[in-house]
Amino acid sequence: MLLSIGAYTEAEMGHASGIGVTRFDPATGVLEPASVTIETPNPSYLARSKDGAFLYAVNELEEGTVTAFARDPETGGLRRLNSQSTGGAHPCYLSLDPTGRFLLVVNYSGGNVAVFPIAGNGTLSPASQILAHEGKSIDPNRQGEPHPHMIAPSPDGRFVYVTDLGIDQIVRYRLDTDTGQLVDPVATSTTPGMGPRHFAFSPDGRTMVAIGELDSTLVSYAVDAEGGLTPISTVSTLPADFAGANSCAHVVVSPDGRFVYGSNRGHDSIVAARLDAGTRALEVVEIVPTGGAEPRNFALDPSGRWLLAANQQSDTIAVFARDPETGRLAPTGNVLESKSPVCLTFAG
Repeated sequence: MLLSIGAYTEAEMGHASGIGVTRFDPATGVLEPASVTIETPNPSYLARSKDGAFLYAVNELEEGTVTAFARDPETGGLRRLNSQSTGGAHPCYLSLDPTGRFLLVVNYSGGNVAVFPIAGNGTLSPASQILAHEGKSIDPNRQGEPHPHMIAPSPDGRFVYVTDLGIDQIVRYRLDTDTGQLVDPVATSTTPGMGPRHFAFSPDGRTMVAIGELDSTLVSYAVDAEGGLTPISTVSTLPADFAGANSCAHVVVSPDGRFVYGSNRGHDSIVAARLDAGTRALEVVEIVPTGGAEPRNFALDPSGRWLLAANQQSDTIAVFARDPETGRLAPTGNVLESKSPVCLTFAG
């Protein structure tokens, strides 16, 4: 099983050369040594097409771009197809709509969202829409303006959601696939100062869990028939006695929908929480050190048996075995050296 590795290439964020690739053995949890498959600046987030033929990467720069690559399914090797301007600074997340016809991108510093039509050969057309968010929230240092941080469709593909750290909102859109436009926005305000960063859905789409970068919380939401969100349960991602600085990054729901995982940068750990399917209540199970610094991103393998944590500042990817019954994580000792890893994408 191949694993693509997004990374930072520019100081002071990192010192990688581009997108890496490694092979993961799902029977043993072992990663082979990583290699750079193609050089490209600051490919901090990756998304692959459903058939695995194409890979897309943001180039998180002041003048943001997004790049399309043809992908060799046997080796994970990449060939650059084309790039487009994202219309804003520091694009930090991208995803594909369920039809595979549109690429959705957020520009963190640009404060806007962009939609790109995808041609049959995988290349990207210029943006069909660049949509600006407006507003601010209570943190004068981090929330003086919009900072959209993640964009992704709901499991059933009916809606597209954007978490905006700068304005403390999760915005629900519909994607008009005839025009390539995000329409009918409905905003849900979070707790002031939460700074919603990433989100994940339960497999049935009835529950969303968002992680707060600024207040170190996991929040579960009930999702109604029109995609509206109602907050249900909130837990801290940190031990009660931790007094240091921390910022959360990524959140994942296990394939069976029973557990939620989130990453802490500062405490440098993964929090595991139980998610009740009926009540949507969250209950922390444990908080496990990642064995490195700044776990910006992590991933569960498709089986849900393994969790891989990307320690950005210590140049490692650490493998944990996951108990599907308890949700607990156990370090395997399998640690891969990889420069400035920040995004892990299983690619078949």
